[in-house]
Amino acid sequence: MTARIDVTDLVDHSKKTGTKFYLNFLFLLSKVLNSRDDYKMDYLYNSDELICYDVINPCHYVFHEDTETCTTVHSLYSEDYGTFYENAHADLEEANKTRDYEFDGKKYPNWFDASYISWLSYDSLNIELPDGYLYFPPIVNWGRYREENGRLMMPVSVRLNHAIADGYLVANVFRLLEQEIKAFTGFEV
Repeated sequence: MTARIDVTDLVDHSKKTGTKFYLNFLFLLSKVLNSRDDYKMDYLYNSDELICYDVINPCHYVFHEDTETCTTVHSLYSEDYGTFYENAHADLEEANKTRDYEFDGKKYPNWFDASYISWLSYDSLNIELPDGYLYFPPIVNWGRYREENGRLMMPVSVRLNHAIADGYLVANVFRLLEQEIKAFTGFEV
């Protein structure tokens, strides 16, 4: 599902505090996805087990302009914003030094995919996975925000397996993101 969320206040907050919008959004996304067990489930097909992690961590990416390739960045989620921001920023800096692409599900079992599509603001995105019916971790993509009616609206696409999440739970990701943005920026709901 793709929907546009209002990120005006988060953009303003990021500018005022001299912090990176990307990392602020990644923190809030991680917080939302860790707020419900529904979003932290996984299916271990080798042992035929449905599990729920205590915490899921973002696997995000650095894009290298020179090679037009990506490097995966594994950051640990922390409920503490300062800790998360500092560590994720360091993870990005370290990933910028390499051109490696490490995708190791055994090394990073409790992760979710978070990918920023910085080149455009899109209307929809469809993610097809081979054997996708066995893939349970969330996949979240977001694009460039754009002004609409005086507000900055950003496309966000959420893919959850229907075996664990119905339309309500997918839609709830968007609702929770907007609530967390308001709380984080001081504009309480």
